[in-house]
Amino acid sequence: MSGLVLAEAPFPPSVDDIFPPSLWEAAPWLTKFSLFLWLAVAVVLVYFLVSYRSPKIVPTKKQWLAESIYGFVREGVAKDVIGHHGLKFAPYLASLFCFILVGNVFSIVPFIQVSPNAHIAFPAVLAICTYVLYLYQGFKKHGFAGYIKHAVFLPAPWYMQFLLIPIEALQAFVLQPVTLALRLFANMFAGHMLLLVFTLGGFALLNAESFFLKPISLVSWAMTIALTFFELLIAALQAYVFVLLTANYLAGTLAEEH
Repeated sequence: MSGLVLAEAPFPPSVDDIFPPSLWEAAPWLTKFSLFLWLAVAVVLVYFLVSYRSPKIVPTKKQWLAESIYGFVREGVAKDVIGHHGLKFAPYLASLFCFILVGNVFSIVPFIQVSPNAHIAFPAVLAICTYVLYLYQGFKKHGFAGYIKHAVFLPAPWYMQFLLIPIEALQAFVLQPVTLALRLFANMFAGHMLLLVFTLGGFALLNAESFFLKPISLVSWAMTIALTFFELLIAALQAYVFVLLTANYLAGTLAEEH
């Protein structure tokens, strides 16, 4: 049966295979990834709206969790990394953290089992939002020419500036947003592929002709279970790293000195 499926599969794969198929012909933009993206947005919005619908002095469990998440990002990221003037960014950072976390956790949810952040388009949009924000804050604080000078000039001898200016400009205006998106995408895509390899590998070993290979399928599925818990850790860690780097870029932009 598996041989028949492989025989019917088109080979070699084309560039079109990179793009996920549409779920509805009338809306070609509606793919599995975009559906899960909007689902993640809905989960975050509904949870916080329900938790704060009637806030209590003695918080309920839902309210306590919502306040704990916001307080963690507000105090542990916005305030500790950027400073007291970074508290105004706490709503953005907390929203970013919750959205990325929920989207990442989708990678281990049954019947979903893929994160929208495993598609490069969505981490790229999040990185662009951060990129636009810290550029705007930099231009607002230092002025256009002042921010360019702040971003690319280092207190170094003049003969070193020919080497340092291109490196600093590349880092500030290209590498920071690119690596921010690629880090999230690569981790979630790699985790998805690992789970897929060990899950399908278990079925392949179970259907193998050799009797001695069949028991190894249990090892493959045991690895799938172990990697699922590891993927949960990675999902939370990548959400935290993305928000932490965003705060770090904002702190560098708002600093008086380079």
